[in-house]
Amino acid sequence: MAYVTAVANQKGGVGKTTTAVNLAAALADAGWRVLVVDCDAQANATSVLGARGSEGPVLFDALTARLPLSDCIRPTPIEGVDVVPASIDLAAADLELANAESREFLLAEALAEAGARERYDAVMLDCGPSLGLLTLNALAAADGVLIPVQCEYLALEGLGALLETVQRVTSSLHPGLALLGVVATMYDGRTRLSQDVEAELRRHVPSMFRTVIPRSVKLSEAPSHQRSVLGHAPDSRGAEAYLELAAEFEERTGLRMAAAV
Repeated sequence: MAYVTAVANQKGGVGKTTTAVNLAAALADAGWRVLVVDCDAQANATSVLGARGSEGPVLFDALTARLPLSDCIRPTPIEGVDVVPASIDLAAADLELANAESREFLLAEALAEAGARERYDAVMLDCGPSLGLLTLNALAAADGVLIPVQCEYLALEGLGALLETVQRVTSSLHPGLALLGVVATMYDGRTRLSQDVEAELRRHVPSMFRTVIPRSVKLSEAPSHQRSVLGHAPDSRGAEAYLELAAEFEERTGLRMAAAV
């Protein structure tokens, strides 16, 4: 059964899509079958994975028109990784779904109907920069939430609110939801700021991942080539970091990366 991870943070620009795509690629590199579900109206994961503009239904159709999610799945250039594309229509999802029955569980139901847990080893839900209905759906569908936090002080401000939201979802909607962990992103070891923010995170957040994602030109370049950093620059610090994060992901979820062996 697949482990479903919501990659979430209500602050934009902290590395959610970078983490969702590159962690998926690192898991696929180890032989896992991974589905990335783009839950963000900006559709950045859709672009990186080469599915923007592709024909056929998208996540919005699965949630609002109740089309089968399996009809929305597209292959990607990364072997072992498929994607459910997003579109700008998702920006209206909160309004469209406001009166829907069990509106917080539409994504969970769509994943179940598509047999996603049986077809894949891992499912990554790439959330948008908000705590709206789409993110709530992702949290209600997930086994665990992974929170990327940029190594800047402003990125710390919203972390408490997100952790409270995760706790509320766990208490009232989805008791099985776990905080998988917080990962520091865009770390620049040459600056005192990055060092201080990482130290603050480790002081106050017990669920920090050991892996730190560096600020990296290769990580920034990869999306323009519609590649993961593993495909674009496999020997780079960014690629190494996501392989390390994938190994830690295996540890924390209890799943076998060695399933490929």
